[in-house]
Amino acid sequence: MVFSHDTEVALQSAVNLINTAPLDVDAGGNVTGTDSLETVADLDLFVRQEQFTGSREHSAAEVAAARDMRGELRTIFTAGEDTAVAMVNALLARADALPQLVRHDQWDWHLHATAPAAPLAQRMGVEAAMALVDVIRGKELPRLKVCAAPDCDAVLVDLSKNRSRRYCDTGNCGNRAHVAAYRRRQSARK
Repeated sequence: MVFSHDTEVALQSAVNLINTAPLDVDAGGNVTGTDSLETVADLDLFVRQEQFTGSREHSAAEVAAARDMRGELRTIFTAGEDTAVAMVNALLARADALPQLVRHDQWDWHLHATAPAAPLAQRMGVEAAMALVDVIRGKELPRLKVCAAPDCDAVLVDLSKNRSRRYCDTGNCGNRAHVAAYRRRQSARK
C-alpha cells in the first residue's frame, strides 16, 4: 500500500469524479464522449457507488457544483507541485476544513474535514484535497497521471509499486494500446 486506505479511496473517488466528464479526444484534438454527470439521478448513482455520506440537496445546483468540483480537481491532478499546493490550500480554506477522526458505516477510523451537513461538492473536494495533501507531502505527484492512450484524456492514480501504470480504467485503453503494438510488431516481421 502506497498511502493509507482512506487516502487511496479518496484519490480513486476523485479520479472517478474527474472521469465522469467527456474525455475522449478525436483525431483533431476535440473532446468528445458522454458526460455521465448530467442529472440528479447521475449524481445519485455516483454518490452511491463512491459511498459518500452526509446531507444532499438532490438539485440541479448540486449537480452543477459537483461538475465544477471535478473541473477543479482535474486541474489539480494535472498541475505542477506549486500550483497543486496553492489549489489544495485554497480548496481547504474555502471549506473551513477542520480535520477530525470519524468512524461510520463499514469504515474504521479515517479523516473527515467537513461537517456532514456541508454541501456535497464541498465534501467531495475536501476529501480529495486531504488525500492530495498526502500525495504532495510524500513527493508522489507523478502518481497522478493522464491516460497514455492518444485518444483519451482520462486521469488515473498510479498506485503500483514501480509507478508503471499508464492507462485509465474508463475504457479499454491499455488493451487497445497493447493490441496495436502487437499488430505493429507483426506487420514489421512480414
